[in-house]
Amino acid sequence: MEKKITILGEKDTRSGFGEGLHELGKSHPNVVALCADLTGSLKMNAFEDDFSDRFFQVGISEANMISMAAGMTIGGKIPFTGTFANFSTGRVYDQIRQSVAYSGKNVKICASHAGLTLGEDGATHQILEDIGMMKMMPNMTVIVPADFNQTKQATKAIADLDGPVYLRFGRPKVPIFVADDAEFVIGKADTIFEGKDVSIIACGHMVYKAIEAAQELAKEGIDAEVINMHTIKPLDEKAILASAQKTGCVVTAEEHMINGGLGDAVAQVLSRNNPTPQEFVGVNDTFGESGTPNELMTKYNIDTADVIKAAKKAISRK
Repeated sequence: MEKKITILGEKDTRSGFGEGLHELGKSHPNVVALCADLTGSLKMNAFEDDFSDRFFQVGISEANMISMAAGMTIGGKIPFTGTFANFSTGRVYDQIRQSVAYSGKNVKICASHAGLTLGEDGATHQILEDIGMMKMMPNMTVIVPADFNQTKQATKAIADLDGPVYLRFGRPKVPIFVADDAEFVIGKADTIFEGKDVSIIACGHMVYKAIEAAQELAKEGIDAEVINMHTIKPLDEKAILASAQKTGCVVTAEEHMINGGLGDAVAQVLSRNNPTPQEFVGVNDTFGESGTPNELMTKYNIDTADVIKAAKKAISRK
């Protein structure tokens, strides 16, 4: 029952976005990029250098960036906007709702430095509500990839999807475990470990925490299934229900507020179709603070130990 996985190195997910965007510049002549004064932080430099005629630096003017992107789609362009997750959503929610989602514009809203793990920049930059905000938006696809390779794959995949997309990724270096040639299918979850005792469904940086938790649980004789739910909307309901029916209990893990995120989405599926004991690993109705990513994940109860604790509690409720 030992849970083994191959680690291919360590890299930040925002670099996966940057590399994916650069490759799209070569393969998709209609892809354009807009950035709100954070080109280096979003790793958009290579695209700017090689496709300067398709790169637009709008400055600290995020609302204008979204409105410009919406307009560009009318001429057949595929705009990718880039800034921090807080500024990609909270600051421009009205523009996204009115100019992008309402009319189904083909804008790709790409958001870095999401969650607690942007670290020392503190609570004003650590948005923990964005998944909920964006998944409630009609017409919006919401994707939260797990590592560098998957972020690169997701960035390229969304260029071929017609419609608004919210792509969420982060700042810190995290282990790479998705194969560089893996196929990324929007709306289809990836099962990392098969298991029979508990289902751990995670997204983003929490997928590796779920992997670590499953490996520790295996040492205690607990067989955990780990699912990388990289697409929050449309949600892979079949994968959730099949796993829950097999294991009889579920843990959701996300670097986001418990309210409104992945956990809520999974709970709705279970309550409508197959009521199942579920435990939630996420930030519980509070803002963050300044600190290192590891310190913050531990303090706000979204670390490996918290996933293990939640798994044992879920099993006890069966």
